[in-house]
Amino acid sequence: MPALPELAPMLARIEAARAHVPDPALPVAERRAAIHRGMDQRAAAVALPPPPVAVTDHAVPVEGGEITVRTYRPDVEGPLPAHLYVHGGGWWLGTLAHRDAACARLAVDARCVVASVAHRLAPEHWFPVPVRDCVAALMWLAGRAAELGVDASRLSIGGDSSGANLAAATALVARDEGGPALVAQVLEIPALDLTMSQPSVNATAGPVVLTRDDLAENIARYADPADLRHPYASPLLAPDLSGLPPALVMTAELDILRDDGAAYGRRLVEAGGSAEVVEWAGHVHGSHEMTAVLVSAREWQARAAAFLRAHY
Repeated sequence: MPALPELAPMLARIEAARAHVPDPALPVAERRAAIHRGMDQRAAAVALPPPPVAVTDHAVPVEGGEITVRTYRPDVEGPLPAHLYVHGGGWWLGTLAHRDAACARLAVDARCVVASVAHRLAPEHWFPVPVRDCVAALMWLAGRAAELGVDASRLSIGGDSSGANLAAATALVARDEGGPALVAQVLEIPALDLTMSQPSVNATAGPVVLTRDDLAENIARYADPADLRHPYASPLLAPDLSGLPPALVMTAELDILRDDGAAYGRRLVEAGGSAEVVEWAGHVHGSHEMTAVLVSAREWQARAAAFLRAHY
């Protein structure tokens, strides 16, 4: 089907903005700051205001430095289950603030603590540094469970786009290295094959918010070509997907990454696991955030919360 009609203004703005992208010759930090200003405006315009929750920033040590993990806690007696959330942004963009509304809503609706990870960004920090940052955040969450009012036996993980890539990789690392047991994973518009081998990556019909060239540039900023088939870079290409937590994989019909998510769901089931794959008709890459504009975006987020409640 065509894109949802409510998306027309956003798609027109995206198309117009392509003619005014920051100069590629600018330093990465300057380009990132310019793009973040636009992302700030978009987040404020398209997402419903966050519900009231207790928000706390925590400094978490990682190899070579520290990162921030922001927790969102609903007004519910604990200890509560906890969901580690990883934001998208092509591995080189994104801030905690861009997902404040979504994380607060998920905390309230899933009745859990949400811990959002500000992993270090590429290209300053190449693969596998962002993966290891997320693993460190998961270990911190499990290790500080009592202090945070969290039930360490009910931990889940998730993210969107590149964040879903990092979440899936973190689940693999946790399995491989005896990390905290996870009860669920929620992967939204996930990028899971960095070799760009899935058929939908070459789709050109309809509005394409994330193009093949965009994806290729993001991947080139994140990982050396020699690492693209590594399971923690491309979870879809991992030889063994057994022993992973039940997954909810949600894709957008008009997104070049939709086959990444669909294929991952199939492989999880083939490996003896559980996966529910939902393709949202008329959606484009990132439109699941548009809760102030789309009823189906609110339904998307409610679906994720219901999945987590069921597995907690």
